[in-house]
Amino acid sequence: MSGEEAVAPEHTAARVALWRALHLEADPPPHVVRDEIGLRLVDPDDGWRERPDMDPDSTRPMRAGVVARARFIEDLIIEQSAAGVGQYVLLGAGLDTLAQRRPELASAITIFEVDQPGPQEWKRRRLDELGLPAPAGLRLVPVDFETESWWERLLEAGFDPQRPAVVASTGVSMYLTHAANIATLQRISTLAPGSTLVMTYMLPIDRVDAPERMLREFAERGARSSGTPFISFYDPEEIRALALESGFRDARTVSGDDLTDRYFRDRPDGLRPAASEELLVAST
Repeated sequence: MSGEEAVAPEHTAARVALWRALHLEADPPPHVVRDEIGLRLVDPDDGWRERPDMDPDSTRPMRAGVVARARFIEDLIIEQSAAGVGQYVLLGAGLDTLAQRRPELASAITIFEVDQPGPQEWKRRRLDELGLPAPAGLRLVPVDFETESWWERLLEAGFDPQRPAVVASTGVSMYLTHAANIATLQRISTLAPGSTLVMTYMLPIDRVDAPERMLREFAERGARSSGTPFISFYDPEEIRALALESGFRDARTVSGDDLTDRYFRDRPDGLRPAASEELLVAST
């Protein structure tokens, strides 16, 4: 990978990292996730807090959703690791910092971060510059998703499909075609019994309440203008059915209300995640 050209991560990956940092600055404790490393990786200009997409009030639901899904996956990995699962695959890893924030997890399981070669090399170099070398349990898996098979690259990196794993894909499905999402479900459903997939998906906009619809429309406009439009949306009943049809043993969805009850209950500031994005949790 040392020969790859380092290309800064996409704006969406940087935005997610900055929202995690903003959670610590703009939202009172208790904090759902404490992530200061993402901000250090991005190293934005001093005025980053004044950007429209960092407005502490208008971005509250999206910011809460980002930290809630990160915490949900982290809790799942801890639970599954205690049950003997020793592999974690993150598809489209972006600027995820779990391996750096929770080194004890990276020593207990093998973490496979799958992402585009350029941004991944950029992240590796930034970690080196910050004196945060990759933990022993971290495997960086560079994949050109347009020309290569992420599955083949994952196997080459040492992933064992005969052993259970947790696989996460967050903030990705809405950018993929329906066929690509089905192919991903079908591939992951073939993993060893006891494996779990956690995948975010976007609800159709007509299922989003009016107050949040403006935020959703803003997000979609931004995605289109950056050349990465949202193209795939699912109802909870539909995504569960697709997971079962793809070969999973069982499947459930986790709504924004579910995440609120789990991580934001009784908060005096009323912080809660956007309802527009939900989680699919499917098991083999």
